[in-house]
Amino acid sequence: MLNIFARASVSRVTDPIGAWLLRRGLTPNTVTVLGTVGSVAASLWFIPRGQLFAGAAVVTAFVLFDLIDGAMARAQGGGTAYGAVLDASCDRVADGALFAAIAWWCFGQDERGLAAAALVALVGAQVTSYVKARAEASGLAADGGLAERAERFIIALVGVGLHGLGVPYVLPVALYLLAVLVVLTVAQRLVAVRRSAKELSS
Repeated sequence: MLNIFARASVSRVTDPIGAWLLRRGLTPNTVTVLGTVGSVAASLWFIPRGQLFAGAAVVTAFVLFDLIDGAMARAQGGGTAYGAVLDASCDRVADGALFAAIAWWCFGQDERGLAAAALVALVGAQVTSYVKARAEASGLAADGGLAERAERFIIALVGVGLHGLGVPYVLPVALYLLAVLVVLTVAQRLVAVRRSAKELSS
């Protein structure tokens, strides 16, 4: 949902950076992999150790690589089919690492309810993306939803970061909200697929 409203504004910032990196000899795929490795490493190093604010800050920095690689692809005249698959695959790895790390920390704090919410968010994030990919492979549409990747990361990282600064209740609110939103998003996409299939057959 945020992708629709924010893409144009963000592109004005990231497009010049993407063009500059291309001139320095980097490729979009290199930036994709670097961002994913950094995000996964930061998630699994900082968050399970209880360094929540540092973890949220570093993961946020690496997540921005996901914006830069797209800007680089546009600057070189468009991405490749392989680049699109690589980007989507790396997104799933980074998503899984973040929510697994949050669940790991929650289990370590004996917060089983929060851990369960983080695991629901993890599974829901993967299923949300899978529904879209499988629908598109079948010639159907499954776009949109309340909690796409941008919303999931914003809610999770803000909750983790503020909790690390000692703000009370923010992490439970963030995780339980995410658990509800990802389930609703999966349902929304399945409804969209059903609608698309009916339109295709009519």
